[in-house]
Amino acid sequence: MTDIDSITNPTILIDADACPVKDETYKVAERYGFGVITVSNSFMRVPREDFIRQVVVSDKFDAADDWIAERASALTIVITADILLAERCIKAGASVLAPNGKPFTENSIGSQVATRAIMADLRAGAVGQNIGGPPPFSKADRSRFLQALDLAVTKLKRNKA
Repeated sequence: MTDIDSITNPTILIDADACPVKDETYKVAERYGFGVITVSNSFMRVPREDFIRQVVVSDKFDAADDWIAERASALTIVITADILLAERCIKAGASVLAPNGKPFTENSIGSQVATRAIMADLRAGAVGQNIGGPPPFSKADRSRFLQALDLAVTKLKRNKA
């Protein structure tokens, strides 16, 4: 298993507080022999397996994001819905996937950050109006995530060899 402070083996880092695909990630990681580190602001149940570690950070704003970003590297796959965390991890060389299976990439992250900023401005100006949010998480999202994670793990294993 990977040492929590210095990642030297392929590892999946999960921004775990609101992640709907933790169980799927554990299964894929076990199949490929990857370590998993869940990072959250509070304790949550994780399977008692040697390849899974849990890190509980303070409830300080962005504490989990900071912990993940500091350890992201070419040896990590990061699972997060947080666009700004994804951007930080991509800059560190990590592969990054959203829970719906959509990859964050160097080519797409700039427009995703810009869209996030525009949506934040719209929400701020739409007091009392419902301008919507992301669609509900679906079975298709879960399936797309599993395919994307399998692809990312295979790619990382091939690059490490």
